[in-house]
Amino acid sequence: MPVIPLKTPTAAYDITIAANLLKTLAPRLKKLNQDKPFRPFIVTSPEVWGLWSKQALASFKEPPTVLFLPSGEAHKRMSSVESLAQQLATAGADRDSLLIALGGGVIGDVTGFLAAIYMRGIRYVQLPTTLLAQVDSSVGGKTGVNLLAGKNLIGSFHHPQAVLADTNLLGTLPPGQLRAGLQESIKAGIIYDAKLFRYMEQNADAILSGDPSALTRVVAASVRVKADVVSKDEKESGLRMILNFGHTIGHAIEAATNYKQLLHGEAVAWGSIAALNVARTRKTITPAHAERITTLILRYGPLSPFKATAEKLVALTSSDKKTRSGVRSFVLPTSIGTTQIVKDVTDAELLAATESMLTLMRQHTAVATPAKKRKP
Repeated sequence: MPVIPLKTPTAAYDITIAANLLKTLAPRLKKLNQDKPFRPFIVTSPEVWGLWSKQALASFKEPPTVLFLPSGEAHKRMSSVESLAQQLATAGADRDSLLIALGGGVIGDVTGFLAAIYMRGIRYVQLPTTLLAQVDSSVGGKTGVNLLAGKNLIGSFHHPQAVLADTNLLGTLPPGQLRAGLQESIKAGIIYDAKLFRYMEQNADAILSGDPSALTRVVAASVRVKADVVSKDEKESGLRMILNFGHTIGHAIEAATNYKQLLHGEAVAWGSIAALNVARTRKTITPAHAERITTLILRYGPLSPFKATAEKLVALTSSDKKTRSGVRSFVLPTSIGTTQIVKDVTDAELLAATESMLTLMRQHTAVATPAKKRKP
């Protein structure tokens, strides 16, 4: 059972990766809080609760209060936070309350933000149910919600008491959700861990089939990357920015499509290819490494197509959180396992790179969904 510690100047906690963690939730919460009083509130979606409510409640003598948030990025808004906060207040939640985020990335981000601001900060635990949340969004203390102008523009750094990554919960994921989550693991390999990248190259069939051993290894390696980076740079003042590889154009794609056409991991995959195109043009990466990266991203597809122009996507990057004083920071791979952060990528460069990505998307879509043959 991998237990990966994360320590920053403001927090220290463990990310536990194992099967059946949900069944032992209550004693784990008690151990985390020991003599501290706590009243648990589970924040989840109706779909997740329908699948896992029995296991979630199994270890509690008295059932916790359950608050529901509908699934999807469309509900990752301030209005949802206000509604949940009002429900907490109505239920008598106080500073001894403990939130449990049982769901994917949206549930985790919203619950973490709610915990950060309710009564100026209460405790919470991440119990991610999707692969993307287990390998990335549940770790590191970033919380927040979206605005119409862009993704995660309102938020706070607020670390959980613990992250409990129950690998059993991945068994009900649709194949598309699994593949989307794996794109974040590919990202971790590209930016920091060449060994993880090679493992995903050599074991793609087992990983994509949901083999428990292979998935556990991928989750653990991905979390180690995130934990190591966050431990060295908690507030994204330097090194942590590399975790944004693929996200500048990825977030623009999500905004351009109103968060409806692609899963987050798919948008990041296309954004990674756009960033890779900039690196190709600048010759910061060899053609051989660039080809390996592109091949692996597409191997873990098929990736959903979307409708947006390169001009619109580039324009949307101006509202990205990584833009400071009008300067757009960009993460470019220099090899497999290393990156550099540059601050002089021009609109013209990004436009050309995005147009090349869109061309590849059209080719990829044509191969993934061949035309049906006409009946004679």
